[in-house]
Amino acid sequence: SLNKASIEQVKSDIVNGKTKLLYVAPESLTKEENVEFLKTVKISFYAIDEAHCISEWGHDFRPEYRKIRSIINEIGPAPVIALTATATDKVRTDIKKNLGITDAVDFKSSFNRPNLYYEVRPKTKDIDKEIIKLIKANPGKSGIIYCLSRKKVEELADILKANDIKAASYHAGMDAATRSATQDDFIMERIDVIVATIAFGMGIDKPDVRFVIHYDMPKSLEGYYQETGRAGRDGGKCIAFYSYKDLQKLEKFMEGKPVAEQDIGRLLLRETAAYCETSVCRRKMLLHYFGEIYEEDNCGNCDNCLHPKKKVEAKENLMLVLETIIDVKENFKADYIIDILRGNEAEAVLAHKHDELEEFGAGADVEEKVWNAIINQALLAGYIDKDVENYGILKVTKEGRKFLKKPTSFK
Repeated sequence: SLNKASIEQVKSDIVNGKTKLLYVAPESLTKEENVEFLKTVKISFYAIDEAHCISEWGHDFRPEYRKIRSIINEIGPAPVIALTATATDKVRTDIKKNLGITDAVDFKSSFNRPNLYYEVRPKTKDIDKEIIKLIKANPGKSGIIYCLSRKKVEELADILKANDIKAASYHAGMDAATRSATQDDFIMERIDVIVATIAFGMGIDKPDVRFVIHYDMPKSLEGYYQETGRAGRDGGKCIAFYSYKDLQKLEKFMEGKPVAEQDIGRLLLRETAAYCETSVCRRKMLLHYFGEIYEEDNCGNCDNCLHPKKKVEAKENLMLVLETIIDVKENFKADYIIDILRGNEAEAVLAHKHDELEEFGAGADVEEKVWNAIINQALLAGYIDKDVENYGILKVTKEGRKFLKKPTSFK
């Protein structure tokens, strides 16, 4: 966004040693003239921020990030550090591989935000009324509501204003001056609620955001975690409205994209659905997604822990899941395992002759979402694991094999 005179000034400051730290967007770094200029300068250190953008498994993949390593090689070698607030084990592996720093040391702090309350509610036709009620129960408090489409952002902001709530909309389709003014109004508390797409929030430094509402669930748990992270440092409510139809809509949007991208997108949506549908501690599930073990079974600060759902014994069904994973040589993803258990004559199942397995159709009377819940809970319990290289492929752990030899209660 700099004009030519400003760019020349920046270059002059670098050459004269005035500038110690230079911020460059990856899109600018790919420009030939910038690379040529940086070759003339002694670079002592490269820091890659928002490094999850390097990975196709990250929630905000940007192709320009993939070119950073080759540009670093061209400019000249120096130590490299990659930083991100949201990266699963798979994404971290991808980052290191792409940057050619596979032997780099990992520094990982906890993903846990004990001050945040997590809740998922079913999305009904009365969602607007529910949101108005939620906001009016916290008068004068700051909050953010995330929607997936610009149209919905504007519609909802108008509904809130019509109900005497100081609200404004924010999305990438608005001009920069309006966006900046809206952001200032929010920080200076001239408005209480921002209704936004994911375009809002990067670099927001407001410690007293009391609630973050997801009108629509995002495409991945990384996106969800990052957006809920904008809630207050000293406490905040994170309430998501969930409808399976919304995720199906998101899946439909992927049609026409490359097959690999569609596969990744579906797996990420599946994780989101699992989080929304689970009856176990939401915090435990979120942290597990990021490769962190949360020892407690009750965090005392999510809807599932404060209002536990009725549990049923699933020992026999878990045994079926583990036996099926072993019988297909630990080579397939959850959807495939469920197809076998439910006796679905899917093309791939028939091609591999897995319809001849003893387990084929053994769980036909159990709903797909119940099988999903069993698999997700088995992952949390450490009975199964996901292959990091071929993400999504299920493996039975040592604990899982012990369980098969000596089954215990599983609820």
